[in-house]
Amino acid sequence: MAKVFTFDAAHCNGCHNCQIACKDEHCDQAWLPYAAAQPLTGQFWCKLNETVRGQVPVVRVAYEVAICNHCANAPCIAAGGGAVYRRDDGLVVIDPAQAKGLKGLVESCPVGAIYYNETADLPQKCTGCAHLLDNGWDVPRCVDACPTECFRFVDESELDLSAYETLPELEGLGPKVYYLDRPKRFVAGCVVDMAAEEVVIGAKVELLDANGTVVSVTQSDEFGDFKFDQVEKSAYTVEVLGKRLAADVTERDLTLGDIDVSV
Repeated sequence: MAKVFTFDAAHCNGCHNCQIACKDEHCDQAWLPYAAAQPLTGQFWCKLNETVRGQVPVVRVAYEVAICNHCANAPCIAAGGGAVYRRDDGLVVIDPAQAKGLKGLVESCPVGAIYYNETADLPQKCTGCAHLLDNGWDVPRCVDACPTECFRFVDESELDLSAYETLPELEGLGPKVYYLDRPKRFVAGCVVDMAAEEVVIGAKVELLDANGTVVSVTQSDEFGDFKFDQVEKSAYTVEVLGKRLAADVTERDLTLGDIDVSV
């Protein structure tokens, strides 16, 4: 049965246990014939990326795991000339005995998941801890170390794939890492009445698209704050109590700060 990875961004707390466990398992430790040892520096077969979103005072950090996607139509297999193979469980493995000198494999991966070990003269990447799976483990070390279970290794048949997405860079390649709740954009702000020196509670706040159509409605909370979350990348307008402000989140999330409705 083919296995796949899933990552739920909404439940990752940024502990980096997955990244640390991968290093602990593979650095300076060879698991032949699956993989030569990973160097102590320069390679991240499993990496937790951090993205700072928004501006003060509304700042969030988003986390997303980055590993080999073990693609069904993996370009590294095509480029490897037999040195890269797919196992029955779906994991794609670079054979260290056959891959010596194949530096071109690094460029074959659209998401940079393959590294080159200059000392060993080898391309290297995540093996899905195939050596552990073949010796009784149910999951790779990175998944085993995840305290929130946001990172999983499951049978593909168990998933409702309509709820997940894959990396757009791998479109058409059949990636086998599925993501849930990947961050989109947010627009945040605070409704205030400077004349009264008060925040405005319960103010109706609308988010309008480029055509002036209302795409979302919310209210300011007990602190005067509001937030439109998980909106698509686009240029919007925020309207609150007769005031309109441009809110372009094409390139980044946006914090509008205090919106004074007294003038």
